[in-house]
Amino acid sequence: QVQLVESGGGLVQAGGSLRLSCAASGRIFSSYYMGWFRQAPGKEREFVAAIRWSGGSTYYADSVKGRFTISRDNAKNTVYLQMNSLKPEDTAVYFCAAENQWRTSWPRDTDEYDYWGQGTQVTVSS
Repeated sequence: QVQLVESGGGLVQAGGSLRLSCAASGRIFSSYYMGWFRQAPGKEREFVAAIRWSGGSTYYADSVKGRFTISRDNAKNTVYLQMNSLKPEDTAVYFCAAENQWRTSWPRDTDEYDYWGQGTQVTVSS
């Protein structure tokens, strides 16, 4: 089992920045990927970014590429999402997720992830 706890959400003006954290505990050594997803009201949960625990390679959705950065601190078992140049359309509940299977392509679908956090609200005002 893996437990994930997000933090760092809040209210920010357009153009501002926030850093989200996802603290992982439990059998985290069995996870290969950590991902960030978001869900806006009335919309489906969508992929934002992912990182491999080993090696740290990253992958981003086109909508956030160049603005968001995913990173990890293996010693702290924590994954971060640095969000810059925020836009009102980035408003959503942000979730982190863990995937414990090796894949030949980056996992982008919610059903590819095994564990989820409870989410943290990000609101960007115009």
